Amino acid sequence: MIKKSILALSFPALLFSESLNNLIEMSLKNKNVMASEQRVEAVQEEYKSAQKGYLPVVNIGAGYTDVLHETAAFADNSLNAYVDVSYELYDGGKKDLTYQSYESQIEASKEALISLKNQVSLVVVEHYFNYLTYVSEKDAKLKEIEQLNAQHDRLSKFLGVGTTTIDEVDRIVSNKQSANVELHQIELNIQTVLHKLTYLTGQKVSINEGSYIEINHENPEPRNDIKALKQSSQTQLLNAKNVKTANNPQISLDNKYTYYMDNYNNSTYADNAIDDQNVFSINATWEIFDFGSNEASYQAAYKSFLSSKSEYEYEKFKANVDLNLAIKSYEINEHKIKSAEAGLKAAISTYDIIKSKYENGLVDNVSYLEALSDQSDAESSLYSAKYALEVSKANVMYQRGKNVWEYVK
Repeated sequence: MIKKSILALSFPALLFSESLNNLIEMSLKNKNVMASEQRVEAVQEEYKSAQKGYLPVVNIGAGYTDVLHETAAFADNSLNAYVDVSYELYDGGKKDLTYQSYESQIEASKEALISLKNQVSLVVVEHYFNYLTYVSEKDAKLKEIEQLNAQHDRLSKFLGVGTTTIDEVDRIVSNKQSANVELHQIELNIQTVLHKLTYLTGQKVSINEGSYIEINHENPEPRNDIKALKQSSQTQLLNAKNVKTANNPQISLDNKYTYYMDNYNNSTYADNAIDDQNVFSINATWEIFDFGSNEASYQAAYKSFLSSKSEYEYEKFKANVDLNLAIKSYEINEHKIKSAEAGLKAAISTYDIIKSKYENGLVDNVSYLEALSDQSDAESSLYSAKYALEVSKANVMYQRGKNVWEYVK
């Protein structure tokens, strides 16, 4: 019964322990990502509205009039109703450019959304492996403290019988206190990472280790943020061309049918009155001179395009540099692991020898404490290098224009 109770109490902790995949999935549903998704939907709805705005427009109306002096043109009182259908046959090419502009905006907003998801995923990956690094540091520090406690107990017994000095014990106590301070700092780092993940996921989480990043050598493609900049630059160019269409002819069609109910007091007027009327018209306008206003508007819009194009070309070049740096960082982290493995092996061997000599009185506790600290640091360095490698893998895939979450295993 007791075992069942303990299992029941521990189950919630296991239930809410999250893998890296789960953390990313939760983070991609946060408010910031949802806001970006809604921006995509907003542009899509604007596009639909623009498309419908170019369809024929139908208006209906009615009116009642009552005049003081009846004439052939104005009955004593009258009622009329009409249906008016209008359609813009040609707007100088503005419609096609408007459609292209919205399509470009939609693509830009979609790419910006994917870019945001990749950036969020990259941050989650970094927090996840930072957490594991701190946990490893904590484990190493606890082992160090355990050894210090054991030596403190051993020396305390020797101090009681006069076979050691108080300064030997004090050094151990001092190192214990320093190690405990470092342990508290590590625990603060762990809690800080968990709080940051809480901000990203919108809920408290605990972390389950075991996830890693898969890396491959697929051909790189532009990052989504670079694609978004390219589409935004294209939108600016289309908007500039759109300004020019105001100088082209505009042609519209209109058909209006009206039904009249005229009440004449004069029978002569009534005999000549009509019951309905249909008017069809084709209207054309062409603005041939505006004192250069339209040209100035075009130049302003075109300069905005040139500005966005320069930004795109700069960021594209910078992205190539970032990719090369990411690959270099990944290669360096691979070498760091080999170096850290060799360093840990040496530190363990050195500590075992120094510990044996120290307990037999052949070396002082200064040498022992240095060897113990070196072993703890070497163990932490190895785990730090391994987890840094995973972060650099994720960064390489991000810089190659891939979706980071697809390479989490």
